[in-house]
Amino acid sequence: MTSIVEMQSVTKDYRGVTAVKNVDFTLRKGEIHALLGENGAGKSTLMKIMAGVTERSGGKMLLDGKEVSFQTPAEALANGIAMVFQETSLVPSMSVAQNIYLGDEKLFNRLRGLYIAAQQFLQSLNFNVDPWATVATLGAAKKQMVEIARAVRQDVRVIIFDEPTASLTPEEKYYFFSLIKRLKERGVSIVFISHALEEALSISDRITILRDGELVVTGDTSEFNRDSIIRAMVGRSLSNELYSNAPRKNRAAGEKVLGVQNLSMGSMVRNNSFSIYAGQITGIFGLIGSGRTETAKVIAGVQKRNYFHGGEVKLFGESVRYRVPRPAVKDGIVYVTEDRKVEGFFETMSIADNLYSGLLGADLNTAAVVNHASAKVLADEWTRKLNIRAINSNARVIELSGGNQQKVVIASGLVQKPRLVIFDEPTRGVDVGAIAEIHEIIGRLADDGLAVVVISSYLPEIMNLSDRILVSRLGRIVEEFTPGEATEERIMYAAVH
Repeated sequence: MTSIVEMQSVTKDYRGVTAVKNVDFTLRKGEIHALLGENGAGKSTLMKIMAGVTERSGGKMLLDGKEVSFQTPAEALANGIAMVFQETSLVPSMSVAQNIYLGDEKLFNRLRGLYIAAQQFLQSLNFNVDPWATVATLGAAKKQMVEIARAVRQDVRVIIFDEPTASLTPEEKYYFFSLIKRLKERGVSIVFISHALEEALSISDRITILRDGELVVTGDTSEFNRDSIIRAMVGRSLSNELYSNAPRKNRAAGEKVLGVQNLSMGSMVRNNSFSIYAGQITGIFGLIGSGRTETAKVIAGVQKRNYFHGGEVKLFGESVRYRVPRPAVKDGIVYVTEDRKVEGFFETMSIADNLYSGLLGADLNTAAVVNHASAKVLADEWTRKLNIRAINSNARVIELSGGNQQKVVIASGLVQKPRLVIFDEPTRGVDVGAIAEIHEIIGRLADDGLAVVVISSYLPEIMNLSDRILVSRLGRIVEEFTPGEATEERIMYAAVH
């Protein structure tokens, strides 16, 4: 098959640290090419070089057999290469339609026509997104749909998808994969970066695996299975470490930490009632729109419940109502957000400064002036505890891989010495190696007697981690299972019926 893009011995260094080393990558015309590897393996960096976001340090890139070097994404786009980023690059203050047509506006725009065109285009993709909505009001899943729609509308020859399905429901994934197949039939070449190995095996024609910035293997998808991919990614098998079906001892419920009674918030949370206990992991499963995240944010003071008939939240038997997160944090409630880039960290600040900010937020530090020496000691301690891979504690969080960014967000919460920790999609956009480490962290917290809540839309994760499983639908908890009672079929049935 004809190659459209060839990358030869491509290298990228950041401040003396090699992110990509002598990697060869070939993309053929009209193929779906899965690019796999752990966080920090160099996948996104390699594709950012292809898309003109990052300038390579060495090697060369050929487009249609001619050497090219893109300085900006606009230059790559003009040559037919677009990238859909893992962390969306939309303008929050603009509408969905304006974002879709951003950079491609006419001299005189008729807004009504723009919105009608955007609505028709979104419907053709089976994306249920309001073109009039402001992007800032959208959830992570719908932002991802807008990002995908913007790239597809460009009518390019190469589209790079970086973790495109991380926020999508099973139905939305089905439509997305149908879209990818239609693009392939039109001759568009697709690069598909994903941590969902089953998706890569089902959708791709070829697979390339990177490890520590170097090429490990490239081959037809038929040559791989899940275990061989994991061995190539991490150098060993993780089959027994992730989502094992082996029986395990469930933790007994300790003291009742949280009692929620008839909690209501707008149309998203409706008379929701449940309890959380110390020393246990309570898993909450539900599809997007089921009110899981909104319930967690009300409990943590990120959002406000209804003023009248909003229900009651009791923490250790005492009624509480938080209008902002700070008093909730002081009382021992930590919410680890599902959207780490927007809500989880200060991206241009260092690891040390981010962790120290968490300490200041909990008001556990009585010093009036920030102590940089203490910040470094704190960062070194938590970098070691959570195995955060970085040059040093002064590295900016934006420079870290997705898995290590997630560990920084978790560490920023844990330095606040919580009694209740709520993890919202803790392993979204995280590789298999980091998933195992994050699961171990969550398990240790429960073993240490903390009350732990894990919100996830990935059933194997919920079933593997949880001592109790709650199912959310239409803004309330509708079913509870013990791990012995739970099956994927029963949980999904409760979530949709």
